Amino acid sequence: MERCARILATKKLQPNQRQYLLNAELSVTEADFIGISHKQFEVNNIKGNLIFTSQNGFKAFLEKKKSENFKDRNIFCVGQKTRDVIVSNGYNVIAFSDYAEELATTIINNYNKESFTFLSGSMRRDTLPEALKAAGIVLNEIEVYKTVLTPHKITSGADGILFFSPSGVTSYLKENSITNEACFCIGTTTAQALNGITENIIVANKPSIENVIIQCINYYKNY
Repeated sequence: MERCARILATKKLQPNQRQYLLNAELSVTEADFIGISHKQFEVNNIKGNLIFTSQNGFKAFLEKKKSENFKDRNIFCVGQKTRDVIVSNGYNVIAFSDYAEELATTIINNYNKESFTFLSGSMRRDTLPEALKAAGIVLNEIEVYKTVLTPHKITSGADGILFFSPSGVTSYLKENSITNEACFCIGTTTAQALNGITENIIVANKPSIENVIIQCINYYKNY
């Protein structure tokens, strides 16, 4: 009897996301390898346009009662899902990109006379702020949430691992090793966190959880 491939998701999936994998006759294990804690910050320190590179940053901002006062501000963000959450809450997204590098280029080319506040997490990459500052753009940064690594020892074994962030890779490797597992990554930044660890990496065509799942299902179709 053929064994179905065992998939480990390094974050808890939505029920419909998990079901996609089960429908493809894959075995699924899930665990949250990172956690988020919101930080205290002063909304009055926000200047100019707002930048978010994750839903977590926006959700931390939204917890502040005075966040309502910023509905007339222009917002720039990374990710379709982040954009959708921001817009659904009544805020004005005027530019978004799949990657921070692309967003930085858009801002430098089209909005370089304006000022910005980047509401970020504790483990954010330097790409966007360094690019903007190098271009002489006025940038204020406020850390609004902390990323907490929550490693787990996985004893059940896995054929494929779904990774959704570089910090998720870091957390996984604290208690586990990677040998022959196929690693499915949400984007190139996450894939880079596996440099020197494995070459068995499949990067999603679009940086979304759904696309990571699609890549995984396609990979194991003829398993």
